[in-house]
Amino acid sequence: MTLTPSRATDAQTLHLTNGDFPATAPAANPVFYRTYSRKTTTGRESWDQVGQRNLEGLRQLGQLNQDEIALMQRMQTEKKALPSGRWLWIGGTPWIEQQENFSGAYNCTSTNLIDWEAFGLMMDLAMMGCGTGAIIEPRLIDRLPIVRNPIEVLGVSDIGITPAGQRQETTTHEIVGNKVSIKVGDTRRGWVDSYQLLLELSSDARFNGELVQVTVDLSDVRPVGETLKGFGGMANPVKLKDLYARVARLLGKAINRRLTSIECCLLIDEAAVTIVAGNIRRSAGMRQFAANDQEASSAKDNLWQQDDEGNWRIDPERDALRMANHTRVYHTRPSKDVLREAVIKQFHSGEGAIQFAPEAIARSNADLLTTPELRKEFIDIYCDQGREEAARWLSLNHGPIEAAELEHRLSRYGLNPCGEILGADFHCNLAEIHLNQIDPSDEEGQRDAFRAGALSVACLLNHKFEVERYRQSRDWDPIVGVSFTGLFDFFVHAFGTPWLNWWEAGRPDTEEGQEFKRQEAAFLSRWKTIVNETVWDYCDRQGLRRPNRCTTVQPAGTKSLLTGAAPGWHPPKAQRFIRRITFRKNDPVAMACMDYGYTVVPSQSDKDDQGRLLDDPFDSRCTEWLVEIPTEVSWANLPGADAVDINAFSAMAQFDFYMQVQSHYTAHNTSATIEFREHEIEPLAEALHQTIERGEGYISAALLARFDANATFPRLPFEPIDAETYEQMQLEVVKRRVNTNFFDALKRYDSGELTEAGPAGCDSDKCLLPLAKPTN
Repeated sequence: MTLTPSRATDAQTLHLTNGDFPATAPAANPVFYRTYSRKTTTGRESWDQVGQRNLEGLRQLGQLNQDEIALMQRMQTEKKALPSGRWLWIGGTPWIEQQENFSGAYNCTSTNLIDWEAFGLMMDLAMMGCGTGAIIEPRLIDRLPIVRNPIEVLGVSDIGITPAGQRQETTTHEIVGNKVSIKVGDTRRGWVDSYQLLLELSSDARFNGELVQVTVDLSDVRPVGETLKGFGGMANPVKLKDLYARVARLLGKAINRRLTSIECCLLIDEAAVTIVAGNIRRSAGMRQFAANDQEASSAKDNLWQQDDEGNWRIDPERDALRMANHTRVYHTRPSKDVLREAVIKQFHSGEGAIQFAPEAIARSNADLLTTPELRKEFIDIYCDQGREEAARWLSLNHGPIEAAELEHRLSRYGLNPCGEILGADFHCNLAEIHLNQIDPSDEEGQRDAFRAGALSVACLLNHKFEVERYRQSRDWDPIVGVSFTGLFDFFVHAFGTPWLNWWEAGRPDTEEGQEFKRQEAAFLSRWKTIVNETVWDYCDRQGLRRPNRCTTVQPAGTKSLLTGAAPGWHPPKAQRFIRRITFRKNDPVAMACMDYGYTVVPSQSDKDDQGRLLDDPFDSRCTEWLVEIPTEVSWANLPGADAVDINAFSAMAQFDFYMQVQSHYTAHNTSATIEFREHEIEPLAEALHQTIERGEGYISAALLARFDANATFPRLPFEPIDAETYEQMQLEVVKRRVNTNFFDALKRYDSGELTEAGPAGCDSDKCLLPLAKPTN
């Protein structure tokens, strides 16, 4: 059979513009100016200026030739291939050219917790905007020092007392007997060193188990709202003052023993809490625990507690755990009962995800395990005979391998916060192809986009990290990630309404379905080949070691808004919906949104004394704003598309499509949030079990109970609407609009420095949902 592409709406949708952005991306302007545009001496950067800056940074770092730069510039201008969000924000600035700041270019990291320095490194990474992953299994944390000395924080001074010109930048300390005075320097490193010093004092042999009394001087730390030089944004040390006593209290529970996995997690997350601006999450983490770690598996259970009067609050001792996703690591094939339990737990709480580590390790050794047969043999040995026997087999058949490198190879199941990158002690940079901007019949255009994305990530392999563990990891295992977004949109443009109807039917294994899947696989495989060829050719020319895995799919929540793409591989929430974006109250970008015609309402957290949501954004009780933007996907008006109920797409259809991507495109892991209903628990558990048993490539995915009623959480980030409502809202937007040029509207309100600095560490739609709490 032959499937004919249906592109009835392409001409109208792919080439219209909304200022610098496509007409199908109404949220692009506010997101771009909030997240990626830097303040300069002459005002905010335009899209063209951001492109010039970040491309010049890539040209210098990557020693790119003119043809490569021209290709990348064209792809950025056309919004078809973009570098990582981190690089859009920081690329080409003097700050990122300093070796101690190289990590700030990366959205994905993972660090093994083996010493106190690892905790400090993770705080440092989070302060630079990196997502931080950590494996917290006994084989690693059993190498941590024993906590011997209780710590009492006698006092912490106020912040911001010392005038700007008189502040010291480094953290210093003085020890007199059992008293330690710490003076915190006015730099990122100053914060980190003071935190790490407290950890080191707890195991310092010179105190011989006696009480250590600590005073902390924060007078040199710049006050709230002062500009951060180089990185951008404003200082926000409001949580710093509480950090030291909380860390001391946590350490005090572990006297004469090593930290437990959850104590490790809390120490990391307490540091991360200090890197949250207002109520907006700026830090993101992944914590991987042993499969049999019962304390870890229930760590987030009952986070909400009810007082005697029936009011709900979050347990203050465990509140910091919300900063990270938790995953249990299985080194053998989990039983169906274990998987069913995990699915049920995720349905009720969103927690309880599991990872199948042998598949991750096999993929991360693709330079040695070059065929499906070799990969299967390795996984069978690892599952059935254990890690040590798998190491012997690897060394015997593919050696000799130095012991330290062999250990690294077997540890490459570390994940970044959204789970799309695999490695050990790694940094990874991601580029993103916006498939919704590319005609499915334009093979050359697809090739150009994936080549441009591959070049942008390969350039960063030239970084030589300051920290030895990260530098050594890159020498053994250089990794990059070329992702895409708008895959669902691309296939609708390619196959039309019949493909949507097939999805609605559950992607059944019919003759038509098999042909759809064959063509999906052909696109995915071709793109993967282009990425590999481009990265490897670049590395060969530059004398760099080739990465053995180059492709992945990230959640792509924020950057997708620049072109109106359905995020990553996922279907959109609906054909039309209200997209709500969070801003602080009176943010200049939000004010410009008002002039542009969008409505602004108070956030979900702003309520009156009776607990009712506020309606007036200028109410004195309001602290955060939501900008409401009516949105329509690029194919919404395709004949028959409106009749398809996206909310009815089954979990099994989503899982099937996810595994298509995992099998034919992704070399790392595919970040996935599969939404499901209660009656789908059993078939989803069965699918997970069979996929792992058959060795089809599954590693991990997030499962999320589907919200069927908007009343559950008012003012959600996404609210589906029908065509009539969308048209009415659009008319009202135009009627309210007092300035048709968003950039010009922004200039009216723009003054001072940006409150936030670049994209957050997590870009998943799951992180946009309000934290579920019980109802009375």
